[in-house]
Amino acid sequence: MSITYVVQVADKPGVLNRVVSLVRRRGYNIESLTVGHASTPGMSRITLVVEANPDAAARIEANLYKLVHVRSVQNVTDVPTVFRHLALIKVAATAQSRSQVIQLVDVFRARVVDVASDSLIVEATGADDKIDSLLEALRPFGVLELAKTGCLAMTRGSSAKTGAAAGAADKTVELDAGVSFSV
Repeated sequence: MSITYVVQVADKPGVLNRVVSLVRRRGYNIESLTVGHASTPGMSRITLVVEANPDAAARIEANLYKLVHVRSVQNVTDVPTVFRHLALIKVAATAQSRSQVIQLVDVFRARVVDVASDSLIVEATGADDKIDSLLEALRPFGVLELAKTGCLAMTRGSSAKTGAAAGAADKTVELDAGVSFSV
C-alpha cells in the first residue's frame, strides 16, 4: 500500500539526506519524493510516498519525528487530499502533425509552453494516471524527452497542521499488538 507523508523540515543542509536515509535504513523504497520551500520562511516541505503496510508506516512516521530538524509529519494517505504531478514532455511535431498534437494536448487540459521548428514542449499537471495517458497518446508522434516530478500533496480544507503546532505537541503512535512509540 502506498503511504503518503507531508513532512515539514527546517531548511538546513543535510536534512533531506537524513530523511531519505532513515527510510532507506528501514528497507523501504521511496516511490516518490518532492521537496520545495514551505509557506513558512526557513522551512521546506517534503512529500514522500513509500510502499509500506500500516504498521511500518507508523514506525516510519515515529522515526521521522526523531530527526532534529523535522517539525511535523502528516500521513495524508487516508485524509481528503489533492495529489498532483507535473510533467514536461518534448514531442516531435512537424508542420503536418502539429495541429493533431495540439488537439490532443487540449483534450488532456495540458498546454504547450515552447514551440520549435520540429518539436513542442507540453506541460501537464494532474493525477499520475492522467499524465501517463497523455504520454501514451503522444508516443506515436515521438516523445523526445520527458521530465516528471514526484507527487505533491495538500490536504483539503482546514485539516492541515502547521509546523509549529504539530511539532510542539507530544505524539503517540499506536500500533496493533500493544506496541507504541512515544516521540
